[in-house]
Amino acid sequence: MAKKVFVSGCYDLLHSGHVEFFRQASQYGDLYVGIGSDETILGYKHHKTVYNEQERLFMVKSIRYVKDAFINAGKGIMDFIPTVEALKPDILVVNEDGANEEKERFCAERGIEYVVLAREPHEGLEARSSTSLKKNLCMIPTRLDLAGTWIDQPYVNCYAPGWAITISLEPTFEVRDRCGLSTSTRNMIKKIWPYQLPNMDPEMLAKLVFCFENDPERSDGIISGAQDSIGICIPGLCRHYYNNRFWPEKIETCYDEEVLSWLENHLCMIPMFPRRPGCSVVEGKDITEPKVLALTKAASACWDAIMDCDLDGFAKAYLASFEAQVALFPAMMQPGVQEYIDKYAAMPGVMAWKMSGAGGGGYLACVVSDAAEFATEHPEAIRLVIRRKGAEG
Repeated sequence: MAKKVFVSGCYDLLHSGHVEFFRQASQYGDLYVGIGSDETILGYKHHKTVYNEQERLFMVKSIRYVKDAFINAGKGIMDFIPTVEALKPDILVVNEDGANEEKERFCAERGIEYVVLAREPHEGLEARSSTSLKKNLCMIPTRLDLAGTWIDQPYVNCYAPGWAITISLEPTFEVRDRCGLSTSTRNMIKKIWPYQLPNMDPEMLAKLVFCFENDPERSDGIISGAQDSIGICIPGLCRHYYNNRFWPEKIETCYDEEVLSWLENHLCMIPMFPRRPGCSVVEGKDITEPKVLALTKAASACWDAIMDCDLDGFAKAYLASFEAQVALFPAMMQPGVQEYIDKYAAMPGVMAWKMSGAGGGGYLACVVSDAAEFATEHPEAIRLVIRRKGAEG
């Protein structure tokens, strides 16, 4: 009698890598597949599936290596537990990306053989992954604000003019909604250009996006800051000067490869949690001239340090800019944020930190002594790739 073999995953954007994994796993016995539900994926990965669970179940069941498939009833990364308890498989197979101690311990406790397979494409085929496919589908950049955040709002820059500093990022990672990476602006762009930005003057493009997003009949009455469209549309490192207006008086860019590479070597992001429903980061704001001046001073110092590739100066000004933001908008520090800051601030190599965008959650963007080393030691850390000039379309 053949052994029962079990694998589990999302299997959204089903591709040849999944089929090859099923083929290899089926060599151990009759293969049964647990599939993450739409609800689980939304809660765990913070995005909707491309194909709903019934479509994914149909596709997986149709693969000749699969004996049967089920929608997992559990939640989170271990959503397959109820399926395993009902099926009682002899072997649990995972690929090397999905292997962890929790799954290994789970199998040991139940007498299930635990097998880890290398992620290898079928002979003659290109390596595939869902992440790489999603990147190829949409190449709209995102942006990270480095310093001077909030100065692009007239109710802030009316107290003192100053610079906001942004970098345009290649979408080499999953860009989560409500996490401070300007996904609302990015989603507006997708309504016009679903997959990539048009090849046109970046500053003109940024202004078009800004005007499109801020339709005068916009029902919520909120004007999105210009740093979002500028940070997405203008490649490289950019600073923009605001003086009692929505659109900046001047924009300066840096495309110097030495500077951009230096930034990439000293920045990484840590996923936290999305800004919670009902969260208002402007509630309780305390905008005064001295506090705005502290923000503008920090942003200017940050730019100067970056131009000099001065890591200590950059870290100091970066942190000062974040502290100035929080002084103006204390509600940025929603419950749970400080725990992340305390955890990562205590780690070797972490020199400064801030939340992405308007805060309330999202990503903790850290200045580190060596981004490659830090990401190796902390797999959750996301290394950044700054979009170079000439990558507009």
